[in-house]
Amino acid sequence: MNTYVQTKDVFVVFYTSTRDNNVKVTASKAITDGISPDGGLYIPESIPVLSADEIKALCDVDYKERAKKVLGLYLTDFTKEELDYCVEGAYKDGKFASEFVAPVVNLHDNVNILELFKGPTCAFKDMALQILPYLLTVSAKKNLKDKEIVILVATSGDTGKAALEGFKDVEGTKLLVFYPNDGVSPMQKLQMTTQEGANVGVCAVYGNFDDCQTGVKNIFTNKEILDRFEKNNLVFSSANSINWGRLAPQIVYYVSAYCDMVNSGEVKFGDKINVVVPTGNFGNILAAYFAKEMGLPINKLICASNANNVLTDFIETGVYDRNRSFFTTVSPSMDILISSNLERLLYILCGRNDETINDWFGKLKSEGKYTVSDDVKALIGDMFFAGCCDDTATAETINETYNKYNYLADTHTSVAINVCDAYIEKTGDKTPVVVASTASPFKFSKAVLSAVEGAADYDDEFATVDALEKISSLKAPEQLSALKGKEVRFTQVTAKEDMAEVVFNMLGI
Repeated sequence: MNTYVQTKDVFVVFYTSTRDNNVKVTASKAITDGISPDGGLYIPESIPVLSADEIKALCDVDYKERAKKVLGLYLTDFTKEELDYCVEGAYKDGKFASEFVAPVVNLHDNVNILELFKGPTCAFKDMALQILPYLLTVSAKKNLKDKEIVILVATSGDTGKAALEGFKDVEGTKLLVFYPNDGVSPMQKLQMTTQEGANVGVCAVYGNFDDCQTGVKNIFTNKEILDRFEKNNLVFSSANSINWGRLAPQIVYYVSAYCDMVNSGEVKFGDKINVVVPTGNFGNILAAYFAKEMGLPINKLICASNANNVLTDFIETGVYDRNRSFFTTVSPSMDILISSNLERLLYILCGRNDETINDWFGKLKSEGKYTVSDDVKALIGDMFFAGCCDDTATAETINETYNKYNYLADTHTSVAINVCDAYIEKTGDKTPVVVASTASPFKFSKAVLSAVEGAADYDDEFATVDALEKISSLKAPEQLSALKGKEVRFTQVTAKEDMAEVVFNMLGI
């Protein structure tokens, strides 16, 4: 098996801020910080390229070796030994339910499903959050002197549990998760509130995900809070996809998917594929964009949204407007109106003009909307297609996918399948397509069962899981079934204005 190694003459990639081009830091510093002090997001000054020969060589190796190659191009201040340690620890045998880590299965014709839910928490966030604790601890040794890292996470469901599981009892870290009180599925809530680990905390927020995310960002950039942390020998970092250490590992699975499709004969090497991603915060599809810019043969990036269709409207019109109704849907991980990672894409497309980004995102904060320039709108239109569907269409897609193709998809994946079908019908494009499947259907058992069977009015979540097992002849992941009867550790709910006080109380400072 081929092994990719870094050499002393490797091209060094530095990172700047989307809001200040004068910033220049290493990858490890970007990962340690999580977010730039100016409120911008760290982004590589240039995007490294994979040659056709390098991509072809990756077809002959396993997921871990593909990860070492791709991440090695971005994390250039990591030694070979450090990168090996991170990748081997994150994706070691037995951690994921598939030997392929992120397997690709054919749904029908030229439509394929990239199953990203084989990890410990049954969601795609495991793909990055199993490696982030390794990346962060290695980075901290390079950049911090005997300080404890406090990781704040805003979650719409899956990130919270994946982060909790990844950072559980990791030395030198504390992890605090905020989630919308009425904005996650019962299974997602149980996963978080029963979490083990001496260094973790969880708190619900009266509000939606955007409230949680805004609260965390405000804490990160509040000088008074930062000074208080400094006095207590603490520093902030993030496990959300605003942290480059979260986003970079997601690039890997698109490269891996292409290699697997070549190996299975679904695509001829060198031919292009389309990628469909259900997304709310724009991180997952942004990773596909980076893979495309690195040289992966991707034709169209198809952005799938639920009823919270702010991204669909933006891609079609060039106007980003969060001043709209917010919907709580059966695909809660996409219930988002402020898509943070879009800032990274726009920074690149506007020619890395930090003044433009400050203008647009200043307007988003003050007015709730901004309009991109015509040239940026045209660039987006060339690369992206956007579509959306509501809960009714999501349920119909779950039902049709199950009955027609004998594939049980969760609510988020079904949004992507629906938009994929709409794209193919509208354009007639026969390019082989890969749909990112982001979670196990058993994480959203009531919605999935209702879509397949009809009304699913069972006494509790686990009766619903049992019924879904029976009707589908599938076995629920053990890590979900094991939550039955598990002690709930975290019950606190707070107002969004009081999130900082919750942090202080949890840390005892």
